[in-house]
Amino acid sequence: MEPIKYITENERDILWGLVVCSVGFQSIKPGEDYPPRYHNQEHMFNPTRGRVLQEYQLLYITKGEGLLKNDQGQEFEIKAGHMFLIFPGHWHTYYPKKEEGWDEYWIGFHGINIDSRVKAGFFSPDSPVYKIGKSNTIIDLYKQAIAVATKQDAFFQQLLAGIVNHLLGLLFMISQNYSMSGERETPEIIRMARAYMQEHIEGELDMPDVAKHLNLSYTTFRRIFKKYVGLSPIQYYSSLKLYRAKELLRSTDIPIKEISYMLNFKNPEYFSALFKKATKMNPSDFRDLNN
Repeated sequence: MEPIKYITENERDILWGLVVCSVGFQSIKPGEDYPPRYHNQEHMFNPTRGRVLQEYQLLYITKGEGLLKNDQGQEFEIKAGHMFLIFPGHWHTYYPKKEEGWDEYWIGFHGINIDSRVKAGFFSPDSPVYKIGKSNTIIDLYKQAIAVATKQDAFFQQLLAGIVNHLLGLLFMISQNYSMSGERETPEIIRMARAYMQEHIEGELDMPDVAKHLNLSYTTFRRIFKKYVGLSPIQYYSSLKLYRAKELLRSTDIPIKEISYMLNFKNPEYFSALFKKATKMNPSDFRDLNN
C-alpha cells in the first residue's frame, strides 16, 4: 500500500487544534531496505544519520521488530504490539531489524491540542514507547485515517483529527493499564472500590472502611486509587454524592435540606457550598434550571 503523499490543510484546520499531515502503512519484508523507495520523499531519511521532524508521528508496529534511538541517548527495542511517538524538533531514528522486517502504521500531525498534552505531561520524549499489544481497534483507526486522507472530502481534516484523538486516548489508557498489570494496583480493586462506594452513596462511609473491605491498609488503598482514578477516594466519593444530588434535584421534589441529610453531608449549608463550588450555581438555581 503506497502512503498518502499529500494531505492539504488550511487556516480553519489549524484553528481546529490538530492537523494531520501524513498517514500510511508499509510492510518491510526480511532483508528489504528501509525505508523503501516509494516512501514519502518529504519524510525520507537515512536510518544511519537519523532526522528531525517538525511534526509528531505516532507509529504502530504490528509485525516484526526493530530499534528506536533518540536525542535523549536512549535506545529502545521495538516489537510487534508497540507504539511509539516521535516528537517535533527531536532527533531520532528507527528501523526494523534486517532479518526480521516489520509492518508499520503511522500518522503524522501537529497542533495546539497535542502540544498542550505534552506540556501537561501526558506524553514525553523521555518515554516515547508504549506497550499496547495486538489491537484490531487501533488497526481499524489507522485504516480509517488512510481511507479519509485518500478521499479528502470537504472538512476531512476535522475527521482525521478525531481519529488521532481516539488513537491517543487508546494509547494512553491501554499503556497505563499495562503499567499496572502484575501489581496489586489492578482495575479489579478499583472496580470493587467504586461499586462499594456506589452501594453506600446515600449512607455514611469512611474511606478507611472501604480499604478494610478490600483487605488493604488505607495508605495503600489511597495510593492505588489516586494513581488509577486521578482523584483521592474522598474526592471521588464526594463527586458521586454530588452526581446523586443533581439527579434528585432534577427528578424529585425532595427539599434541598432533606437531600443534604439523605446524602450525609455535614449540614445543608456545607452541601450548598460544595454544590456551588462544583457547579457554579446553588442547588435551588440548578433545580429551577432543570425543571
